[in-house]
Formats: sequence, C-alpha cells, structure tokens
Amino acid sequence: MKNELSVMMLSWEFPPRVIGGISPHVYFLSKSLSHNGVKVYVVTCDFPGAPAHEVLDGVEVYRVDSYKNPSPDFATWVYLMNLNMQKEAAALAASLSNKVDVFHAHDWLVATAGIGLKHVFRKPLLVTMHSTEIGRRDGLHTDTEKMISETEAWLTYEAWKVICCSWYMVSHVRWAFGLPEDKLVMVPNGVNTQVYDNIPSEDLRELRSRFAAPHERLVLFVGRLVYEKGVHILVNAVPKILEKVDAKFVIVGSGYMKEQLQNIVRSMRLEHKVLFAGFVDDATLLRLQKVADVSVVPSLFEPFGIVALEAMAARSPVVVSDTGGLAEIVEHDVTGVKVYPNNTDSLAWGITRILTDEGFRRYIVENAYRKVQEKYDWEKIAQQTKRIYESVLGEYSKSFWA
Repeated sequence: MKNELSVMMLSWEFPPRVIGGISPHVYFLSKSLSHNGVKVYVVTCDFPGAPAHEVLDGVEVYRVDSYKNPSPDFATWVYLMNLNMQKEAAALAASLSNKVDVFHAHDWLVATAGIGLKHVFRKPLLVTMHSTEIGRRDGLHTDTEKMISETEAWLTYEAWKVICCSWYMVSHVRWAFGLPEDKLVMVPNGVNTQVYDNIPSEDLRELRSRFAAPHERLVLFVGRLVYEKGVHILVNAVPKILEKVDAKFVIVGSGYMKEQLQNIVRSMRLEHKVLFAGFVDDATLLRLQKVADVSVVPSLFEPFGIVALEAMAARSPVVVSDTGGLAEIVEHDVTGVKVYPNNTDSLAWGITRILTDEGFRRYIVENAYRKVQEKYDWEKIAQQTKRIYESVLGEYSKSFWA
C-alpha cells in the first residue's frame, strides 16, 4: 500500500558521512517525516564501511558512487559526483514505478542531480538552502565562488519552493537571487534533546577531567575553523577572559585556519589554556556539550546556528553573535547572551558574565531548554515540512506538468 506521499531527498552528506550541518539535518528530518507517514528515500554519497543500501527508522538510504577518480579541483568533483548521483537516483526512481511525488535537494552540491531528476520525471523539486556562497565569503571574489553562487541561483530558480531555516535566510536568499516572496518558506532547523538524556554522571566527570582541571571553567567552541565562524574572535578574547576567570578553552573542529589560530595562541603563551581538539566522535561531543560551562558561537555569518541549539538542548548556556539566524534563536538575557559580532571585548564580556553569575546561568539554561522543546522539536518540523509537500503537490496537480 502506497504511503500518503513519498519524497526522494538528495544530499552529499548523510551519517556516517558528516562534513557540516546538512548531514544531521537530513538524518533527523527524514526520520521524523517517516514517523509522520511520508515514505522517504535518501540518495547520498558512499562512505567507507557504510552499506550501499539500508533502512534506518523507515527511511531507505541509498549510498551511490561519489566519483573517486582524480579531479583537478573540488568544483569538478562536485559536478562529476552529481552525474553519478543523477544516474543512480533516476534508476531508483524508475524502479519505484512512479512512486516518487517530490524531489528535495539540500544545497548547491546536489543541484545538477536534483534539477535533472525534476525534468526527467516531471515532478516538483524543492530545495533547502542551508547557506549561500555570497554569505559565507562576504561577497564573491573568485571564479569558483561565482560559479557556486550561479549554481545556487539556478537551483532556486528551478525549485517549486525554497525552504530556509530562519527568517534571516529568507530575506538573504530573496535578496541574493531575486526570488518572489511566495516562493520562499521558513522552516526552522531542529534538535534532538533525547541524545543528551541518560548519560551517566560518572562518564561526564571522567570526560571533563580529560579536557579541563577541576578549578577551570570549560569554554566550548564547536564548528569549522573558518573565518565566517568567528573562532579567531574567541581566540583573541582569551586573555581578556582569563583576567577575570580561570578557564580552559576547548575548540572542536577542523579547517584552514587551524595553524593560524595555533600560532596566535602560541604568541600569547597560552597553549596550556587553549586545546585544539580537532574532530571528536559523536559520543564525546555530546558529553562535552553537557559539561561545558558555556558554549560560544561567535559567527560572523550564520544562516541558522545549529550548534547553539544543540548547546541549549544539552543545558549549556550560550553566548552568540547577534547576527543571522542566531539572533532569532537566542533571546538576550532570557535564553542566552548576545554579543556584538566581530568584537573581542563584547565576546569576552558575554562569556565572563555567564561564568561569574551562577544564578543567571541557571536562569537562561532552563529558559533555553524550554524553548528548544517548544519550538525546535523535529516532529513538529517534519509536520511543517509535510504540509509544504502537500501544498506543492496540490499546486502541481493543477498545473500542465501533472
């Protein structure tokens, strides 16, 4: 018996392949859609040790050849990967006897495959724009950046609806690509609070002792070590914070700025206070977020801010830049502390404020956790997404394409 509707999602990353925020987003969204009566097929890139096909919580996951031959650059690899993805996804869709109602692409990295499938099967294409190149780079400076931006524009043009995870991104995408207002819809990102429950307290104590001494407060940054994430603002704020609080700064993630950041720390002679942890596994990350005395998201450009949401779910108080989607997630002095973007003094003030006022810290932690449960639950987000699919299919049924 056919489900109420079915969707084929395209994403270049899906667990265990995790590069950024798209992977967990597609994982939790697809799983929650399945719980809400949507048949979901996820087509993604292969990954060492992961099966080519598996069923996860009702979601059928197909991992296809991501093109392993040498490529002169990342952009070339992306387009060759798309050719393979489109070929495999088309064969899968054809084998399902026209059961796919909607194609749903996630970001520019699967644009060519998504647009091709739309035209081959004459079914609606939706896209979730998780970010934009012009936002990530604060302008377009190279031919590769211009190519990516043009691909994003093409994808949003071809899509029936463009989903954005914050009102900031709705206005940003509309401005960047000149889209009509009725083409854009806002559905927030979500977080799974259950993954932070039932972690044994002895596990948390043992983990914390690995990263910080008992007398040190633990300040946590999680994210790519790239300019737009503002990690350099945090590193430069370290001496100002240490003037008032004994703390250890744990930086989780990798990126092209790592060596530069390490050099800054070395020049300040603070190697004993700043730990570059690199990539950590999921279990370690969850525990770090639980034990952090404050989680810091100092981004210069942030379409949504999933790291802040995860910290709120873990009951870690957050200090965030008052920018982009972060400005919508966090209510200043209620669910977290907002600071001026690209300002070390402001960031140091916000972190110090939380670390020196335990009553305030408890107050914002409880408010933030309540907000996460009320607004950012994946089941509610899946229901919103399902309604968008149904609305699009209603419009599609009356069009010449149907």
